[in-house]
Amino acid sequence: MGDWQNLERKVSALPSLNIHTKRLKRKLIGHATDCELDKASRILIPATLREYAKLDKKLILSGQGNNFELWDEDAWHEQIENLDSLSRQEEVPPEITQLSL
Repeated sequence: MGDWQNLERKVSALPSLNIHTKRLKRKLIGHATDCELDKASRILIPATLREYAKLDKKLILSGQGNNFELWDEDAWHEQIENLDSLSRQEEVPPEITQLSL
């Protein structure tokens, strides 16, 4: 919750007349919803967010360090293909080439 509140403060401090700020506030903060775990430790995603994200039956939960992304399976595969295509068009940045896995 502390991380979220910190992000919310940063977004709220952005210039309110900037179109990108308005879009970010509406999409990120305007759709924010408190979610609680049920007895089986599941999160119920509100219908409005499921509809917006076009989440149907098969989903992908992608861990991203201290956060995660939830995708419709078909949209996920399309996104990965797009990223792969875009990354082939650019050189790998030095920050990534220096990583050791």
